[in-house]
Amino acid sequence: MAKVPLVPIGSTLERFASPASVERNLAAMREREHLLEARRAKIADGWGPKYAARVREKAKLPTRERIELLKDAGTRTFEVGTFVNYGRKFGELESPAAGVITLFTRIAGRWCMVIANDNTVASGSWWPRTPEKIERAQEMALRLRLPVVYLVDCSGLYLPEQAQSFPGATGAGHIFKKNSELSAAGVPQIAGVFGDCIAGGGYMPIISDRVVMTEQAYMVIAGAALIKGAKSLHLSSLDIGGPEVHVAQSACADVRVPDDPTALAWIRAEVERLPGTATAFYRHGADAADPLYGAHELAGFVPVDHRHTYSAEEVLARLVDHSLFWELAPERGREMMVGVGRVDGLYMGFVIDRQGVMNDPEHRSGKKPLGILYKEGIAKVAAFSRACNDDGIPIVWLQDVSGFDIGVEAERLGLLGYGSSLIYTNSTNSVPMFTVLLRKASGAGYYALAGLPYEPVVQLSTPITRLAVMEGRTLAIAAFNTKLDDDFEIASTDAAERARIEAGMKATEARIDEDMDPYKAAAQMDTDEIVELGELREWVRLFAQTSWQATGYRRLKNPRIWSLHDLCALTEPRG
Repeated sequence: MAKVPLVPIGSTLERFASPASVERNLAAMREREHLLEARRAKIADGWGPKYAARVREKAKLPTRERIELLKDAGTRTFEVGTFVNYGRKFGELESPAAGVITLFTRIAGRWCMVIANDNTVASGSWWPRTPEKIERAQEMALRLRLPVVYLVDCSGLYLPEQAQSFPGATGAGHIFKKNSELSAAGVPQIAGVFGDCIAGGGYMPIISDRVVMTEQAYMVIAGAALIKGAKSLHLSSLDIGGPEVHVAQSACADVRVPDDPTALAWIRAEVERLPGTATAFYRHGADAADPLYGAHELAGFVPVDHRHTYSAEEVLARLVDHSLFWELAPERGREMMVGVGRVDGLYMGFVIDRQGVMNDPEHRSGKKPLGILYKEGIAKVAAFSRACNDDGIPIVWLQDVSGFDIGVEAERLGLLGYGSSLIYTNSTNSVPMFTVLLRKASGAGYYALAGLPYEPVVQLSTPITRLAVMEGRTLAIAAFNTKLDDDFEIASTDAAERARIEAGMKATEARIDEDMDPYKAAAQMDTDEIVELGELREWVRLFAQTSWQATGYRRLKNPRIWSLHDLCALTEPRG
């Protein structure tokens, strides 16, 4: 019988890092983490207590209080898209989290995706990027076959900005296409309608399998004000599309309840009717266990300065159960580390870049810098990715990459072709894949290691992530290359011209460094969420549990017959 040979990796923090270096790194990281926590808190406040009070005056609960009642007591939520539209102004207004809360949480013991209009932000209106954020959450649920719960309290498009959210391939109407795709795939959808659901807000619940309405709720294609103007009829929106209409007459909703808490209890009861999780079966007799070393230690040794190095093994030792790991092909393509570990007792594949400098007699200098993709590493990762997909093993990609090797030797060895093979593999995989941008996510390396354009289920950044084609200084040199000599010094002897070139290079470098800010990436939906390094273990547990919860939608091999065993047999030393 083929056995998964998990072996111990990693060591205690004091064995490889001095107390002084740990404290320096923690101090630098704390500054970034405090900023993250403060920005999260501000976004969670919506438009503030005044608007939350207005919601309560209508005998309704603010959306985040609804979520607290909906989820299982004592369990955390994993919000995605927190920073969508962060820092963006619409006239004088902001749209915290684009006016919609999307998150993973447990309801009646089952992981679900919750999509909830924030009724403290313009009555839950859809702003620019709100539709894309909702669609992204729907896609996550579809890929993992997780039940979707909609908490609908939406007054339609934020009309002054309708041109940015109504048309286009991912405009507001695409939400309903995703509703349909979820339904076609058999993914349960349950909607609670709590208030003003006008136009798109009215359409959103209808394809759901179950719809509950409170007495304060209505669903209408057009509200009372529009009907008064168009047809000179004096009606309230409740008269037009309240629960009396849609439960008793149109059958567009299933049940009416008096208030928010009752509706949320009803939703929980409906989720409880669904099949439970399959994770216990897929643990193959193993128990869930913590790593030997805490994930909180990651902030002490993963350097804030991306030029400094750390051990890939030590990172993995703080993410996998018992700090046990099966590394495949360790002697080939050593710049990359690939293998399998258990997370919450469930098998997960991992790919991570090694950092630093490595001896390599076959390399042109006898040494090679790591964090770069070379021929063997690319081939190893592609083979591993294909095998995981064949075996049904979800993959976590831990990126800290500067890009592909470049130069005459790299082209002679065919890195373009090997890179294309890896890109093809990751583009066609059906297994759930998750990407974490630990620090650098640069150039084509970001693409090849399952960056967001290759549609991982979730992509996370950290407060020290830098996502761009290249670093600011490097890009400034490339942009001003014709003005520089072979040593990258300004070639001109004219003092005024030298000053202009130097100022231009500094401005370019500063602009690129600003563009690499993870909050800018998150605001533009170029990454799904920013998380602390110490939170990564919990996020990886989420990835494992949500990947293995559902059954029957992808091939899952018994570990005895994994293709990974064949890969191991062909790459282990002979004799």
